[in-house]
Amino acid sequence: MTTTEKTSPFTLAVCAEMVFRALPVLDRLKRITELGFQAEIWDWTKHDIKAIAKSGATFSSMTGYVTGTLADEEGANELLRTARLSIPVARELDCPRLNLHGTGLDGQGLPIVKSEVVTGAMWLKAVDTLKRIADLGEEEGVTFVLENLNEAVDHPKTPFAKAADTIALVTAVNRPSLKLNLDLYHAQIGEGNLIELCRTALTHIGEIQVADVPGRKEPGTGEINYPAIARALNEMGYRGTIGMEAWPSGDDELALSRFRDAFSL
Repeated sequence: MTTTEKTSPFTLAVCAEMVFRALPVLDRLKRITELGFQAEIWDWTKHDIKAIAKSGATFSSMTGYVTGTLADEEGANELLRTARLSIPVARELDCPRLNLHGTGLDGQGLPIVKSEVVTGAMWLKAVDTLKRIADLGEEEGVTFVLENLNEAVDHPKTPFAKAADTIALVTAVNRPSLKLNLDLYHAQIGEGNLIELCRTALTHIGEIQVADVPGRKEPGTGEINYPAIARALNEMGYRGTIGMEAWPSGDDELALSRFRDAFSL
């Protein structure tokens, strides 16, 4: 009997901030690349951009701003200012997607500007800010992606945290230069119903990020049936990037192998 080796219909990427953490970042990028994955980074100001640009890694996404918020004028101006600063970095890394959140996050992942409640005025301001971001993206030929987060475990009191919020905002703007970074780890904690969530968001997805629940470990360590999600995404016709933004439960290479297996058909 012969068997057909499984392959992934998706582009698989790995967050270099979360794997091989005993190694310097250049060595992490080398290992990620050797294992056949693209790489993602967070705050670009904490990296030697010229060095990592020469690492041989193919970059999938990076944080597309340094500071700023969506829902107030001062914060929006700061978001636009630092988003503009991020674009030359993305060009140097040949990185296609610049990631945004509802507000900046501190070193512990907590929101810089906490929101007890998101008002109608904040929603309107957020849409206006994202329209300005979309204008910038079109002007510069780059794509910004808005990531959902979770408030229950990792990012309490973050405005526009839920996937339903980011989908509503991106749909309201409805521009090719602004897409979703649909993070299924965060969505499982906040909402669940992941396959239907993907279906609802499909036309606006720029990237999907994954980790398992609980613990934010690699796929296969928790409650999310990622092979079923992979099959459903394939049937929907999704052919974009799946990024593992997860802490390895043990051996790093084993974690990456489990990730690849979960998204191979």
